[in-house]
Amino acid sequence: MTTSTRGATKAPAVLVLEDGRIFRGRAYGAVGETFGEAVFSTGMTGYQETLTDPSYDRQIVVATAPQIGNTGWNDEDDESRRIWVSGYVVRDPARVPSNWRAKRSLDDELVAQDIVGISGIDTRALTRHLRERGSMRAGIFSGEAIAGESELVARVQAQPHMKGASLYEEVATKETYVVPAVGEKKFTVAAIDLGIKGMTPHRMAQRGIEVHVLPATASVDEVYAVEPDGVFFSNGPGDPATADGPVALMTAVLERKTPLFGICFGNQILGRALGFGTYKLKYGHRGINQPVQDRTTGKVEVTAHNHGFAVDAPLDKVSETKFGRAEVSHVCLNDDVVEGLQLLDQPAFSVQYHPEAAAGPHDAAYLFDRFVSLMEGQRA
Repeated sequence: MTTSTRGATKAPAVLVLEDGRIFRGRAYGAVGETFGEAVFSTGMTGYQETLTDPSYDRQIVVATAPQIGNTGWNDEDDESRRIWVSGYVVRDPARVPSNWRAKRSLDDELVAQDIVGISGIDTRALTRHLRERGSMRAGIFSGEAIAGESELVARVQAQPHMKGASLYEEVATKETYVVPAVGEKKFTVAAIDLGIKGMTPHRMAQRGIEVHVLPATASVDEVYAVEPDGVFFSNGPGDPATADGPVALMTAVLERKTPLFGICFGNQILGRALGFGTYKLKYGHRGINQPVQDRTTGKVEVTAHNHGFAVDAPLDKVSETKFGRAEVSHVCLNDDVVEGLQLLDQPAFSVQYHPEAAAGPHDAAYLFDRFVSLMEGQRA
């Protein structure tokens, strides 16, 4: 939730955490108040893609990089139709953007989209606090929204938790649209939008795939009306435990043995469809420098992440499911969190991270080729 006014970006501001910790700084972007879950992102670049990623809905994002805004804001790198973060926290905002593609400053864009932020605080101390205590509810207050500390803490504590939040329908498209294949069309994919990033269908289109992006509430009949060679489930925000509709849809796709690929929220949906549970991580994985091992090849990839929930599946054995054998295909080398699943008896797999990875890294782009291989094998 955000209430704001434009301008006056030098006004005093405070960041209030639900455990009572308070950081004082200056307003950045719009002035007013906003609430969300405070999380940190370790990316050194790509803030425009981060801010427009629908998976960050209802989250206040803390940038761990000390200076943000150097490259300004352009009209090409948005991952969706708007900024989705509920608030933005930076230490040292760039005074002047310096990039030939920039159309305006980051501060200008935050004001234009009524995103309340705060600058000039010790983001290193804040990040350490969140690493020790975990992601938590927070609020940013600036200008006339600032009140007594006890009142602000109480208002933050009155906000809903991320656990149990159903958000994917809020960010998904309401109407089906098509991203045409680049060059010769080889396959048709039905992509279920749970908070899809724009680069994802683009990566598929580059491989000759015509992508039909469907709403999160799409029915089985609507999915198969496009005569898909494969079905894709996207990233998205919120608690996967609330996503009974997408789980039912994925179950129907698995029953038909259609080639299936899921990322991020889609990985959690596959986990649930296979009978595994999900759980909330203490502070999540967010950034573009997370080490993941592809256990099918032994290769280690540097990957882009944005998830606060994970699949609870055994790392040390092959599991029996109603769709055959399943195993953990990818694992995070920092903390052994499940980062991918695959079925061994039919063409379905998923990863917890972002292989489309704008603005990088691109180590995991091969996963789109793996999806193509599954569709080729099914066609053959």
